[in-house]
Amino acid sequence: MKKLVYLLAFALPLCFAQVASASDDNNTLHGRATKLTRQLADKVPLNEAQFVKVRRLNLDMLSATQTLKEKYANDPAQLDVALAELQDRYEWDMASVLWPRQMVAYRQTKANMTAMDNSSSSR
Repeated sequence: MKKLVYLLAFALPLCFAQVASASDDNNTLHGRATKLTRQLADKVPLNEAQFVKVRRLNLDMLSATQTLKEKYANDPAQLDVALAELQDRYEWDMASVLWPRQMVAYRQTKANMTAMDNSSSSR
């Protein structure tokens, strides 16, 4: 009986630490999704319903990206394929949320950000 009490006394804090760590990851993902959505909303005006939907898409995208990176950690080629498929789904879902003019602005913003990333990485 003493062993069980000691086991519980040591195991419960570890379980709570694990739950807290998962909660931190979840909060981090939510924060990043909100930040990404706000950055996009600065460039592409979104109404409230669109903001909520795009934020959800960003959260799903970040979560799925993290899962894929863990799943294919030892297979970079398969990771690239899976991430490309995920990106295609994201683009498709964005097209269903945004109006045509917004989609044009989104693509221009994405192209500008990609160009900035490429120019800074080539230095």
